[in-house]
Amino acid sequence: MRVLIDYRAALRERSGVGEYAHQLVRALLGVSAANDSHWSLDLTLFSSSWKDRLRLDADIAGADAIDRRVPVGLLNFAWHRLRWPAAETLTRRRFDVTHSLHPLVMPARYAAQVVTIHDLSFLAHPERTRGEIRRDYAALARDHANRADRVIVVSRFTSGEVQRQLGVPADRISICPPGAPDWTPRSTRPADGYVLFFGTLEPRKNVGGLLDAYERLVTTRPASSTLPELVLAGKATDASNGWLDRIGRAPLAGHVRRVGYVEPANRRALYEGARLLVQPSFEEGFGIPVLEAMTAGVPVVASNRGALPEVVGDTGLLVDPEDADGMAAAIARMIDDEPLAAASAAKGVLRSREFTWAQTAHRAVDAYQRAIDAHRY
Repeated sequence: MRVLIDYRAALRERSGVGEYAHQLVRALLGVSAANDSHWSLDLTLFSSSWKDRLRLDADIAGADAIDRRVPVGLLNFAWHRLRWPAAETLTRRRFDVTHSLHPLVMPARYAAQVVTIHDLSFLAHPERTRGEIRRDYAALARDHANRADRVIVVSRFTSGEVQRQLGVPADRISICPPGAPDWTPRSTRPADGYVLFFGTLEPRKNVGGLLDAYERLVTTRPASSTLPELVLAGKATDASNGWLDRIGRAPLAGHVRRVGYVEPANRRALYEGARLLVQPSFEEGFGIPVLEAMTAGVPVVASNRGALPEVVGDTGLLVDPEDADGMAAAIARMIDDEPLAAASAAKGVLRSREFTWAQTAHRAVDAYQRAIDAHRY
């Protein structure tokens, strides 16, 4: 099976879709090397950029690579709006499957076409998006999803949304959730650890709501009670300027620290230094930081919306992302109630073991074969 994967989301900073793309490729190569599937995989990664070059890390060196010096925006416009050029033309090769890691297809003349939809928040709230997502996704997602031979989603929640909002039948959807990292959970919870938020600083992550909740803790918590530092980890966007200005002024100054984008090799240490993780998003198609925190043995406070309840289960505390008082109370409870935090961490570790990248790879290969079968007929 010859598969072409659009790897551009992982070309620079691997957050969200980029991390999913990289780990999926790594897992597919592992399944293929172990001869652990019914199909032999010939995996090729595609990238295009005017200035950034595709270099294969050691853990994905088993894949082939095609790197074109074509500006990302130009190629995306041609692919999304003009359905040109075909993957076969651009790569000068033939494939059985092309796989786009976002909702818009990679056009192909002969190959079956697969797309991955992580979430549909861009439909209800385009104001929380930016760039080409705002320009193209809302307008084109329905057409592209229904043209694709197979749609991959990362959660049952997203599967339901794709059926409801895009009209894609359930029998054309494959659920391929992310896997947990291969970490050993930490043995102790740091007494002087911080409260961690990990994600791109953008509106749909509800950073403003988190700051509102933390401000309540700063201003109302008794002086005798220690309040851990809030650490914001993740790439800043233009929308984050107001939040970054806010954390430099009273009452949050000295209580909130921004550390920026964290390289994959440093993420385990980031989690291990945390008392808890807070994921207050308005909507998540999955929520990889929650799974990573659970794997590391970090208790979680998360939003009760999107796929987050599906991932967290009964291991953490779920809150209304628009209720700053409720969020503040949940954070305080996880800080102060050591038995609760310990139980949350232990249950999170057990739940995280239900998510493996090998399972994701097997499901993806099955989706590819189903796409090929549908394309033939």
